Amino acid sequence: MDNIRFGGGIGLSFGNEFFSGTLEPSAIYQVNPQFAFGAGLNFTYNSQKNFYKSTTIGGTLTALFNPIQNIQLSGEFQQLHVNRKYDNDRVLFEDEKYWFPALLLGVGYQTNNVTVGVRYDVLYDDDKSIYATPWAPFIRVYF
Repeated sequence: MDNIRFGGGIGLSFGNEFFSGTLEPSAIYQVNPQFAFGAGLNFTYNSQKNFYKSTTIGGTLTALFNPIQNIQLSGEFQQLHVNRKYDNDRVLFEDEKYWFPALLLGVGYQTNNVTVGVRYDVLYDDDKSIYATPWAPFIRVYF
């Protein structure tokens, strides 16, 4: 149990009548000072006024590698179920329910329990991905 660490991420985004909130609890097993792997859950809610609302639920497998002190490389595979409902009074889209993967490769700067960095979704698809772009900043915390 001494090698298991808990943490995850919280995400908030809002703008012109848009809101997105994410909770990502996770746990990792610290194999040695350089390598850790783990799993987590993902829940995201998005809303664009007069356009759509969506919920996304899924899981994540994570691998973390510190080649040198303070630099962390990461790989995260996510399998996500998307449930998107459009405001059909104004929009001519069909509601959607589908599974979609994401493979996020990242690099970050780590101090103590916190890593700040950027990651890239190599499976990004303009029409299906839940992320607005393949690039995303992140803050990862494990205790």
